[in-house]
Amino acid sequence: MNQEIGEKLKGLRTSKKMTLKELSEKTNLSIGYLSQLERGLTSVAISSLENIAFALEVDLSYFFEPPTTNENRITRSFEQKLSIVENSRFIYHNLGNDGETKNMSPFMITILPNYTNEEVIPYSHEGEEFTYVLEGVLTVFLENQRFELYPGDSMHINSTLNHNWDNYTSKLVKIICTYSPKMFDIKEHIK
Repeated sequence: MNQEIGEKLKGLRTSKKMTLKELSEKTNLSIGYLSQLERGLTSVAISSLENIAFALEVDLSYFFEPPTTNENRITRSFEQKLSIVENSRFIYHNLGNDGETKNMSPFMITILPNYTNEEVIPYSHEGEEFTYVLEGVLTVFLENQRFELYPGDSMHINSTLNHNWDNYTSKLVKIICTYSPKMFDIKEHIK
């Protein structure tokens, strides 16, 4: 795994004509550490890899292999694609596989607490979605109403209704969401 991440890092850095020194300055990681990382000689913390991804203008998931297309339609846990949206409190785990040929997007989403009480603005989009709460208390805004969903609660709506959700607790919230039609770029649908 370290070797694969290192190769991708070096390939991306050189394709952007960025020196190790320039990357070091953008990430506050030493040149020696970055050099070892590129050669697969050391491991990297997710937070450091996230800084590198930001400096190189790619999503963190760039450094991990996407889910493989396979005949038996099975996606192993280590094949799931992780997306962390910049300046967001949402971590998306793509639970599906063979993305280009499917009509829905299944995700497990971890929502960090909204400590700033940032305003949640309901929005609508094409299709329908299903949300199931695995852990924590999810606050849902649906057509001018507010609901608290607890573990085991679910919501299945036409996505053209104004809706949104957030975490107003001090603990993590984990949910399973399925969107149809398939959302090819999750970042486009985050408000």
